[in-house]
Amino acid sequence: MKYELSVLIEKLEGTQLLSSTVIHWSSPIPSFGDLSISKIATVGLNPSNREFVDLKGKELDGSKRRFHTLKSLGIKKWTEVDSTHLNLIVKLCKEYFNRNPYDNWFKRLDYIISGTNVSYYFPSSKACHLDLIPFATSEKWSDLSPEQKNSLLNSSKESLGLLLKNSTVRLLILNGQTVVEGFERLSGIKLERKEMPEWQLPRKSGNPVK
Repeated sequence: MKYELSVLIEKLEGTQLLSSTVIHWSSPIPSFGDLSISKIATVGLNPSNREFVDLKGKELDGSKRRFHTLKSLGIKKWTEVDSTHLNLIVKLCKEYFNRNPYDNWFKRLDYIISGTNVSYYFPSSKACHLDLIPFATSEKWSDLSPEQKNSLLNSSKESLGLLLKNSTVRLLILNGQTVVEGFERLSGIKLERKEMPEWQLPRKSGNPVK
């Protein structure tokens, strides 16, 4: 994963991302959990800013830290990254669910995949999470302009394919319609849709989510 990570870090210094809402001092997140042993991967849009900051916007540190930043790596800009830094970033990605995972989000996703007998969490940690865009942004996806969304998607279009190419992942679970549409756009594949009545989710209005 070091090569894929180095490609993502190079993009952080590019014009497209420098002019976006990406949190530039935060490292890219190629995976949540250990991709190298995963059989299943859930797929989302992009990492939450809460992976790097608390509710007051202060950088997570110490035992609360989830991923590396320029500060934690002891460098001033991403062009200073070397092999040692890459190893440190990859290590935190692999150990994510053993440290301080953002459980408010991931426990719900883990429940969805629980019937497969794999999990994000120990002892059956053969699942990981990937994002179409592996860069955290200071604003939520829904608050970004169409131009900002396009810029982020364009800057990330090869990353998921590179990560999956040599992985052991055999099942992708795309989390939501926006992710499905983004996946189709980035992969150039039109997915077939088949309604599964037994998968319907109930809601108060009486009309289930298909």
